[in-house]
Amino acid sequence: MARIQAGEALARFRVLDLSRVRAGPTCVRMLADFGADVIRVEPPPGVDANDNMFVDSREGGDFQNLNRNKRSLTLNLKRPEGLALFKRLVKTADVVVENWRPDVKTRLGLDYETLRMINPRIVLASISGYGQDGPYVARPGFDQVIQGMGGLMSVTGHPGQGPLRAGLAVADSSAGLYAALGIFAALLEREQSGQGQWVHTSLLHAQIAMMDFQAARYLNDGVVPVQCGNDHPSASPMGLYRAQGGSLNIGAAGGGNWRRLCEALERPQWLADPRFASDQLRIQNRADLSREIEEVFATAPVQHWVDLLNQAGVPAGPVYTMPQVFDDPQVRHLQATAQATANSGKVCTFVTQPVHLERTPGSVQAAAPECGEHTDEVLREAGLGEQEIQQLRTAGVV
Repeated sequence: MARIQAGEALARFRVLDLSRVRAGPTCVRMLADFGADVIRVEPPPGVDANDNMFVDSREGGDFQNLNRNKRSLTLNLKRPEGLALFKRLVKTADVVVENWRPDVKTRLGLDYETLRMINPRIVLASISGYGQDGPYVARPGFDQVIQGMGGLMSVTGHPGQGPLRAGLAVADSSAGLYAALGIFAALLEREQSGQGQWVHTSLLHAQIAMMDFQAARYLNDGVVPVQCGNDHPSASPMGLYRAQGGSLNIGAAGGGNWRRLCEALERPQWLADPRFASDQLRIQNRADLSREIEEVFATAPVQHWVDLLNQAGVPAGPVYTMPQVFDDPQVRHLQATAQATANSGKVCTFVTQPVHLERTPGSVQAAAPECGEHTDEVLREAGLGEQEIQQLRTAGVV
């Protein structure tokens, strides 16, 4: 088959993807969706006992979602012939992405200094748990461990109930997205300098960066953030409120939104109540205010209040389950899903890229590949003949 091209924006770039699990594949998926020629380099079956960590099936939704729009080449990097082949591919590649422990690439001879001697224009992107050096450099990094160390678990959950992990892999996913941003910046800079560079991020640093205003409040104002449940730590009324048949989120922070909320709910007396006269007072008297709001909300269903408040210009929305998310008319309008068919004939459904380029958009063109599905194709592109490829197969190199 011809190379997979999901878009035009990155069509001139070739990416060698050595990454596994989530952070690295998340990064590379961004590149693949916008048209880069991504070659997922993975060991032949049986070479790496951890190769399928967290992968129940290559046709499972998670694996498919992370590895769509990619080609697959099997290559045993523990063999000299495999390393030599990979370095041959580096000569014509633009980007290499890896999320091994920091010492692995050096032991294999695939560190940046080695790669740049092969191809001075190469961009090496490395994602690690804790960074490329420092006291924790040898530690394995896992998302929930990093959520704890990066502060997220300390502010998630209800007061007094102990730390709570977020319901998605925040550290992994954010590290992958930051790495993709770094790659884009390095490729853009390369257009001026002609030189590649080493781009690296870590789950720990990415998680701390995602703490955003919570980290900024501590660093600059000395405020140690704590668990606030579904309440916003620095605004009120802003959070989750009960209504008939369920709950809704509202965001009535600031004087303008507060006034519009009072008017929409026909509660002018709240505007005159000294307990609620300022943002800070509404935070201090949050419990009283929430109780009075919920007394009003108890008189009608969730959707009634969602519609009423949005019409009044007050941010409000329901709390969806995943089926409800994808059944929402705005989500359908955004074309937030797309489908592709796997080799087995199974139709896989994917979440599309949330970044839209009007002239050169990304897309979902292919389901995740079978292990080694494109090995012969990629090796032929690298100039190997059929006899050489067969010899490599016989020797267990590919």
